[in-house]
Amino acid sequence: MIYRFDAFELDLAKFELRAEGQVRPVEPQVFALLALLVGNRERLVTRDEIIEKVWDGRIVSDAAIASRVKSARQALGDDGTRQRFIRTVHRQGFRFVAEAKVVGSAATQDATPPAEHASRPSVAVLPFRLLGEAGPYAAIADALPHELIAELARLRWLFVTARGSSFRLRGADADAAGIGGLLGVRYYLAGTVEVAGARLVVTVQLIDTRDGGIVWAERFAGAVDDVHQVREDIRARILSALEIHIPMHEAVRARLATTGNLDAWSAYHLGLQHMYRFNRTDNESAAALFRQSLTEDPGFARAHAGLSFVHFQTAFMHYTDDRAGAIALCRRFATRALELDPIDPFANFAMGRSFWLDGDLDSSLAWLERTTSISPHYAQGIYARAWTETLAGRAAEGRGHADLAMRLSPLDPLYYGMLGTRAFSHMVDGDDAQAATWAGRAARAPGAHVLIAMIAAAAHALAGDATRARAWAAQVRARNPALTRDDFFRAFPMQSASLRERLSTALARLGF
Repeated sequence: MIYRFDAFELDLAKFELRAEGQVRPVEPQVFALLALLVGNRERLVTRDEIIEKVWDGRIVSDAAIASRVKSARQALGDDGTRQRFIRTVHRQGFRFVAEAKVVGSAATQDATPPAEHASRPSVAVLPFRLLGEAGPYAAIADALPHELIAELARLRWLFVTARGSSFRLRGADADAAGIGGLLGVRYYLAGTVEVAGARLVVTVQLIDTRDGGIVWAERFAGAVDDVHQVREDIRARILSALEIHIPMHEAVRARLATTGNLDAWSAYHLGLQHMYRFNRTDNESAAALFRQSLTEDPGFARAHAGLSFVHFQTAFMHYTDDRAGAIALCRRFATRALELDPIDPFANFAMGRSFWLDGDLDSSLAWLERTTSISPHYAQGIYARAWTETLAGRAAEGRGHADLAMRLSPLDPLYYGMLGTRAFSHMVDGDDAQAATWAGRAARAPGAHVLIAMIAAAAHALAGDATRARAWAAQVRARNPALTRDDFFRAFPMQSASLRERLSTALARLGF
């Protein structure tokens, strides 16, 4: 992804800051800080989040943070007095305040829908824009488009861009053609949400990305207390506008079963915002919000699946020494979600990943195949299936599904994992040169966690590139000195004994 602001471009794929087309060198941590602030320009980024993202949660001083902020400002020709780009919010954090827009992405050169879907309509649903102060109803601006994505993705005839990519364009100042090029879609759905007293007003527009024309627009208004009826009306009108030729009762059956309690519903969607950031602090915040949702409505299946997800993250990222306990909780909440809604794709996805943590790839794959059968365009499910197939030795299938996940969600916050899956698939086939290329891309991608860097170290060692292998190994040790080969193989329970032996030897040579 490339962000443009003032005379600068921040190219996340090439890891470059450019001023009027000329590369302006910056240290890796300074670049990571800039990427974090620009990518979250709609909100304040706290000091704790900066530590989690830039320093991987290691203890650092306020002076270290201040030093990186100063360097970032200097790279942009800014200073602590003018604060044209980076504003300090005293004792809280920082915010990027210059106007920025998404102008392109190397990752999206192949972002068009797969060839087999080329004749089908394709759509992206962007996060709605919140007008004014909505108080406890602020979650509606994210929750409405999220539910539309989940619902539309169930329909096999329609190519739907995943939430992980479309929500990256939050507040992006891109024209219709730019959005179409970035996400590879013919249409996008955008809207606004406003709460004025006791009234809720939602406007929606369906726009043709080829000429910028408004295909359909509607304004919905009602009492805040009737928010769920308004939500149902929006769903029905959008389905009609997209000329869905299926009986109304089947459209209703396809809809996600959601709670009737606004507090529970809002807490769940706020939890999602934290869950996908993949750091310890946000993971804990997501868990608290999902628990709050279940306090209000114990029968809300997706909140149970959300808790399963956060416990998966806890076990996978080693946030706790009690890994077995985290796995048990991951399984328990997934089981409860399925009891409440057995055809929910998120619940099936959560159950599949719980078996992955145990190294039971056959059971994991069975659940993930069911997930993608229920929701064929669910990019997260396809990506998890690709990882599992690859670890089970089915490299060609895993590679195909990794490519599909990347096409469905070219701006996904877990895109680095999709690249890492691609790298692993080449290692399974013994094509170490290709594995090293893909692993390097994965480890350099924004948000890549330390285990991805470990994949890059091993892949380059297998490819005979000792210099780069040592460099990636050094980065792993700088980020997590305690990481071992055992940790690596617990995270990636591959079935191939020969691949495990090759990787074990390569990692041992690097000192792991």
